[in-house]
Amino acid sequence: MKRNGVCLLTAGLAISALLVGLGGCSKNTGNMDQKKEIRIGVFLYKGDDAFISMLQESIQEEARKYEQETGVEVTLNILDAKGSQNTQCSQVERQLALGCDALCVNIVDRFAASVVIDKAMAANTPVIFFNREPVEEDLKRWEKLYYVGVDAKETAVLQGQILVDAYQKNPFSLDRNEDGRVSYVLLEGETSHQDSLIRTEWSIQTVKDGGVPLQKLTGGIANWERSQASALMEQWIETYGEQIEVVICNNDEMALGALDAIERAGILDGAVKLVGIDGTPGGVEALKNGKLLGTVEADRRKYASAIFEIASALSRSGEKEKLPESPYCWCPQRVLVHE
Repeated sequence: MKRNGVCLLTAGLAISALLVGLGGCSKNTGNMDQKKEIRIGVFLYKGDDAFISMLQESIQEEARKYEQETGVEVTLNILDAKGSQNTQCSQVERQLALGCDALCVNIVDRFAASVVIDKAMAANTPVIFFNREPVEEDLKRWEKLYYVGVDAKETAVLQGQILVDAYQKNPFSLDRNEDGRVSYVLLEGETSHQDSLIRTEWSIQTVKDGGVPLQKLTGGIANWERSQASALMEQWIETYGEQIEVVICNNDEMALGALDAIERAGILDGAVKLVGIDGTPGGVEALKNGKLLGTVEADRRKYASAIFEIASALSRSGEKEKLPESPYCWCPQRVLVHE
């Protein structure tokens, strides 16, 4: 299906198998307790992250819809840790002291989740982690702990397949100097973020398995940020120039940063192929304009719905039939490509 220059492709993996528990996240307003007001703390690792900002807005939309459907007043206390785990822990303490019914936590440091869990368990307040996955051992500590996210390996495989499909359709669309190799640079997210590591590994592996003769020129950590990616890409253009044929990015913001540097260098649109992840508004706009080859978009409405529905069910009654069977709730993704 095409829309405004963007082709929407259904994920080729068994997404239905990944949607563990999403059916259990659907609203069930029958037999609810009599509580008419709930307070939910939403903790963001960085509020200016493009994807997190979109997700926050979608959670707020879900809360407004829930109020209209149930008559229950929802207070969302949204707090930005600005990349500091110490700040986030202090924010959690404050919200627990104010009597939050549930915590939705986009953890800064996944290895610090146990600290948040300790505080929540002491207050008997459930926690829904999202986007940044705690280690499995932490999530198993208590029955009132959940994680909502996307499967990082699936994301990476879908991104890699964008390049495989392009190469199979026309090898010279990627190998523009026709030397028999596709020379690429790699922009990675945070070194401590599991999704960054998985996206890097499986995206590259998928491209190789698809028969694309890859040659890595260089790579670097840009911490999901557009400005850092732009600075790195500028250096690489100075060093490698026209050798760069493909830029593989762990997210759309870094792809846009690379694009900024490419445009400053006066390189023609489409001469260097860029692929991203997230399907942010900026990424989709660049895709429509033919400046990005493709991206992988999470269904942020279902993502936000799963987060909020678990939190609201736990806040009002905690009845098991309203909750996923598994502590993991995986949300669907799709590929967007320019044609």
